[in-house]
This record gives sequence, structure tokens and C-alpha cells, in this order.
Amino acid sequence: MLTFQLNLLPQLSSQALYGIFKARCEVFVVEQHCAYPEIDDTDLVCWHLQGFINNNLVCYARIIPADYHYLGYVAIGRVLTVDDFRGHHYGRDLMQKAIEICQQYYPSQPIFIAAQTYLIHFYQALGFCIQGDCYLEDGIEHVNMILEGKHDA
Repeated sequence: MLTFQLNLLPQLSSQALYGIFKARCEVFVVEQHCAYPEIDDTDLVCWHLQGFINNNLVCYARIIPADYHYLGYVAIGRVLTVDDFRGHHYGRDLMQKAIEICQQYYPSQPIFIAAQTYLIHFYQALGFCIQGDCYLEDGIEHVNMILEGKHDA
């Protein structure tokens, strides 16, 4: 069963932080052949959402506070599922949890993601809508997507 932990950087053990950075480098640098500084200053201010099965890191996303990178938006980024655990819908479970957390902490704030274009349908199924045109980031096609915030009736 997938369980989640949500932590700020100072709350993470060195072993947990190593696991996060290792998984992110394996996916975003090695698998996707992107040479860029994967670990960045955003890690200092974001929430780190980790999904575990039997103490094994299965999936990860970071939740970036409202207005930190994108004025008027909270953001979800660095979404990944570890290779050995793909094909079991853990990415969907992770995103649903990340959306829930964003809506809990920033209830009326829309959620921003910079989605790789091959995942457009995945994110649309979660309620995200395309915002603007496709663009290249680190040699990979992306598109901005938005999930509108909840508004009181």
C-alpha cells in the first residue's frame, strides 16, 4: 500500500534527502538525457511529497509555494515514479495527493504545472487545462497547464 510523507527540507533525514535526489537525477538527468542543475534553490522552500511502499521510495513531487515561481499560482513539479514501480498508477495517486495538499494549503489558488507534452492526457484526466503553446525546456517539449482553485460558493 502506498503511503505518503510531506516534509520541508529541514525535516528530511540525510538518507531521505539522498533518496529523493538520487531518484530525481536518475529520471530527469540520466533517463531524459538532460544535463542541468537538477538540485536547485527551490528545494529549500518547497514541500517534498514522497510516496513509499515498504519503506521504498516509489514516487515523488515537490509542491512550490504560491507566488514563489509563478505569480498567482502554487506549483507542482519534479513529478516522478521510480522505474521499478511504473505501470501501477502510483503517478496518478501521487498527483491526486499533491493536488489535495495544494487545495488544503492554498484553497483558492490555481495550480500550475510545466507538463511534458507526452503527459498532457494524464494531467487533463486530473482536471488540468493547457495554457499557451508548447515550448522546449532542456530539449523536451513542455506545455503549461493549470488546475483552477476551489472557490467558495
